[in-house]
Amino acid sequence: MEKSSEYKLLRLQYKLAPVYFLGPALIMFGLFVIFPVFRSIWISFHHWDGFGTMTWAGLQNYRRLGSDPRFLTSVKNNVLWLVLMMAAPIVGLTLALFLNQQIKGMRVIKSMFFFPFVINLVVIGLVFSWFYNPDLGLLAEILKWFGIKPIPVLADENLATYGIIVAGLWPQTAYCMILYLTGLSSVDGQVIEAGRIDGASGWGMLRHVVLPQLRPATVIALTVTVIGSLRSFDLIAIMTAGGPWGSSYVLAYQMYNEAIFNFKMGYGAAIAVILFLIMDVFIYFFLRDVIRNEER
Repeated sequence: MEKSSEYKLLRLQYKLAPVYFLGPALIMFGLFVIFPVFRSIWISFHHWDGFGTMTWAGLQNYRRLGSDPRFLTSVKNNVLWLVLMMAAPIVGLTLALFLNQQIKGMRVIKSMFFFPFVINLVVIGLVFSWFYNPDLGLLAEILKWFGIKPIPVLADENLATYGIIVAGLWPQTAYCMILYLTGLSSVDGQVIEAGRIDGASGWGMLRHVVLPQLRPATVIALTVTVIGSLRSFDLIAIMTAGGPWGSSYVLAYQMYNEAIFNFKMGYGAAIAVILFLIMDVFIYFFLRDVIRNEER
């Protein structure tokens, strides 16, 4: 009888062990992630300046989004970020294939390509701001060599967003390159040899043999790139602060500007909810792919 009770107690301890280990993390996750999400949704249905009493607004903040030209500019720029940032996985894969070669001195070259990934985005923003400077920047000097007048990239409402995206591509490409290098290190050599015996080479080898084995790295690279492009904020805040004349606004920066500087917490929260829902779509497809791979 005593042994039976000890056995039941031991089984209960085993069942509760995951709760003991996951409990603190789940509490922190709920406190700092789940609660703020639902709190933001609640605030989005109110007019609030962040200090006084909240006033119920219903769907007014959401209706206002459709007629706000700055919100439409932010959505357009986010789409532009999303499309152009897709170059990062492609260039990252190309660099990874090049750096995966067994060549003398390749470790030094790898470290040079890896370097942008470890730099803080604020530093990258400052570096590219100096690079684009029409008076003292390197870009201006290069254009002068070709007899072209320096272009004030960040002061041109038609070019500012593109200039920031180029700055964002630099570290993101390095990150994708690292993912693909990790994936290439786990590629099955026997499958490669079998492909060579079957006559596969060049593009055929890459498409039918290598890329299918890099699918997990590709899914992660695409998902992280998409989410990163949707929540882009740091570079815009450092390089243009949304200018000139609001032409480089994105959803994350407009949310910040409306809530912090214009004291429109409800409207800023509504923008945050829209951005959250858009990101959820991509996160859903990512998780679905991960679950399917686990089931296989």
